[in-house]
Amino acid sequence: MQVVGFNFEKITAEKKEQATGKIKINSNIKITNITEDKVKSFSIEVLKFGFEFSIEHLSEEDPKKQFGEIVFRGSIILTVDKKQQKEILKDWKSKKIPDSVRNPVYNIILSKANLKALQLEEELGLPTHIQMPKIASDQKDKSYTG
Repeated sequence: MQVVGFNFEKITAEKKEQATGKIKINSNIKITNITEDKVKSFSIEVLKFGFEFSIEHLSEEDPKKQFGEIVFRGSIILTVDKKQQKEILKDWKSKKIPDSVRNPVYNIILSKANLKALQLEEELGLPTHIQMPKIASDQKDKSYTG
């Protein structure tokens, strides 16, 4: 399985109000469709996975209170061998995807969308949905030995 293309088709980001109190972050990722496609420039058959990835910033005290939301819709184009392609399309008829396919697809989506989401959260003044690394100072020794 190899990635041939990745496209965001729609990105929405909205800050509804200033976040206060404890914040709960809900994220959801799903495959919306899988279709056969052809890359004309290379004359190869591929699978196109449509997806939606959303991040909600909610009040922990009142889960109905939403501070902001970011939603990504897009597609990933993958090359797969003929046998696997048929199996994936057959499984998709019942809206199932084997873990061996779903997990790498989700990881691709997360790697692309998380970076964009962090940028949008920064621009909108929303809390980040991922814990950012922090450097802790050692109160005992304040000298720098570099």
